[in-house]
Amino acid sequence: MIELSQVSKCFNAGRPNQFLALDNISLTIRRQELTVLKGPSGSGKTTLLSLVGCMSRPTSGRIHLTGMSTAFMKNAAAKNSIDISSLPERFLTEIRRQRFGFIFQQFNLLRGITVLENIMLPAYPTGENRHFFRQRALQLLETFAIARHAESRVEWLSGGELQRVAIARALINDPDVIIADEPTAHLDSKLSAEFMAIVGAFRQAGKSIIIASHDPIVFSHPLADTVITMRDGRVVADAAA
Repeated sequence: MIELSQVSKCFNAGRPNQFLALDNISLTIRRQELTVLKGPSGSGKTTLLSLVGCMSRPTSGRIHLTGMSTAFMKNAAAKNSIDISSLPERFLTEIRRQRFGFIFQQFNLLRGITVLENIMLPAYPTGENRHFFRQRALQLLETFAIARHAESRVEWLSGGELQRVAIARALINDPDVIIADEPTAHLDSKLSAEFMAIVGAFRQAGKSIIIASHDPIVFSHPLADTVITMRDGRVVADAAA
């Protein structure tokens, strides 16, 4: 479970271009469910994802993670609950690497290297034996029916294939939580529906999924457990889908 309490995020504080991206957000994201953040561009969805995924810290407020099993969190308070709001960067990095998988709007795959190498990249810093995570990457390629592209450079792939590579990369470290930022923004309706079918498989496997999207195929999908509507950095609606 991820719990946010009175969380705000301000950029360029004290300067003429100060901007309040999130304003006093309090909400709970439940485990093993699909949570969708819905709202127009500029509503704060991406900023909220960055805070939840340990990529940045709130300006004020608290964010608690509960029930995640990193080695660091085993030393935390009862029930493996920890306040990540003010953790040193090295601990945030460990939690982010081990417990979260990220699917970005632009995919963020590295040109000039192969599909297999792109998928394996997040696993290198973990110190795990390369043979084992290479085998896991190959299995993910099989799962998403793109094994034939293992040695292809990513710039040779179609949009749908790139999406599958990005998903496989997000899963390489077997994360508890999958975070996706506008994952269907560059996909047609057919590929968007295929993506949601993959999300359904994640949910069935016990993963927690958080998606930021203004795509009706995503936020109106029957798989969504909770849809959180945002506007101007605030939560304006939070309801079971």
